Amino acid sequence: MESINPTAAELVAALVQRNQTISFCESLSAGLAAATLATVPGASAVLRGGLVVYATDLKGTLAGVGEDVLAAHGPVSPATAREMARGARRVCGSDWAVALTGVAGPETQDGHPVGEVWVGLAGPRYTASFAAAELVPAEAGRYTLLEGAPEPVRVLAGGREEIRRAAVEAALVGAIRGVREQN
Repeated sequence: MESINPTAAELVAALVQRNQTISFCESLSAGLAAATLATVPGASAVLRGGLVVYATDLKGTLAGVGEDVLAAHGPVSPATAREMARGARRVCGSDWAVALTGVAGPETQDGHPVGEVWVGLAGPRYTASFAAAELVPAEAGRYTLLEGAPEPVRVLAGGREEIRRAAVEAALVGAIRGVREQN
């Protein structure tokens, strides 16, 4: 029997209370965030659906991320996460959308370290992005040095599956914060 993620249950309750819906646009998590929310009884009242845009080109064709954004910022960036969330909200017709893009590993991607993950959030009044490592407990993150960077950056810690699960947790936490702040 699959256990219910308490953060997902909290998000479903917050959305039900406000009579709002949510969708997802996922890259490194490949549908895990939407699947995690769907384990909550009553999720069908709020979950509209989602897009899995694992390949960079699908971020453009399915989620509507502009070629200019992808060319300027790449697939792993706060700007791309925001545009992915906007695209999912539009395509799925939801009040809210959450996007996940990043590097689960095992190797760096285009200069981005393993564990660098961005959460995009699009809602009725704004669109934002957050570093996933800032939304999870301290033990789920670590600091890493990037070549040429003046200071270490915080990323998600662990192996590939741990990073994917921590990214989903960060996305759910970010969504709860957004929903609660927009009363």
